[in-house]
Amino acid sequence: MWEQKLKLYDQLIDKCPRFERKGKTVPYTSANGHMFSLLNKEGEIGMRFSKPVQEKYIEEFGSSKFRSHGAEMRGYVLIPDHMLDDLDKLSEYLNESYDYVMSLDPK
Repeated sequence: MWEQKLKLYDQLIDKCPRFERKGKTVPYTSANGHMFSLLNKEGEIGMRFSKPVQEKYIEEFGSSKFRSHGAEMRGYVLIPDHMLDDLDKLSEYLNESYDYVMSLDPK
């Protein structure tokens, strides 16, 4: 199951030419010194957004905050499985997440 999700995560990132996947055991994307998406060991995808956007998307997606390694990831929204069928739409959200971290001060 995790391998299938990794393949899907890679396909999603391939739709976004401005950045690439990093990490071997914990796949993620980062830019400007900030991580903005992550595939956890449960095979769940999380994306980082501003606080108002997080709240909007949690409600809109019927989702929750994202957890990894038993901890809540501040700023991250869990991408529900029902959204994984539309990688084109999901790539819009991932690009939005990228734009958000690029607006932050570099680390």
